[in-house]
Amino acid sequence: MEKQRIAQALLSLRLGVFVVMFVWALDKFVNPAHSGQVFEHFYKISGLSANIFTVLGILQVLLVLAFVSGFKQRISYGLVFVLHAVSTLSSWPMYLDAFNNLLFFAAWPMLAACFALYYLRDMDTLFALDHR
Repeated sequence: MEKQRIAQALLSLRLGVFVVMFVWALDKFVNPAHSGQVFEHFYKISGLSANIFTVLGILQVLLVLAFVSGFKQRISYGLVFVLHAVSTLSSWPMYLDAFNNLLFFAAWPMLAACFALYYLRDMDTLFALDHR
């Protein structure tokens, strides 16, 4: 019974993280100009074309589909954790002006969820391809 409750909780975390990561991936297709602004402002990378964001979007969609399906958990959960950690940490100037950037703080509980999923991946068994 306890293992089932843990598996259900981990599935809810996996689905929640997936929603955010999937929308971020779709943004690269729907609004590549926004993605360009994000890369320039937070990662100091400028001049990327819409084609680059299409490729990045495809790779990110593939990653989050592997993640949500529980496929190759060590790799897919690890990559999602690392990508979100980079995103969270690259936004550090926003945290210095906290009350004008409150939404950026939502990245921290999501980072904790990504860590928990990676750390407890062997217990994340519901609807996970690695645990069929």
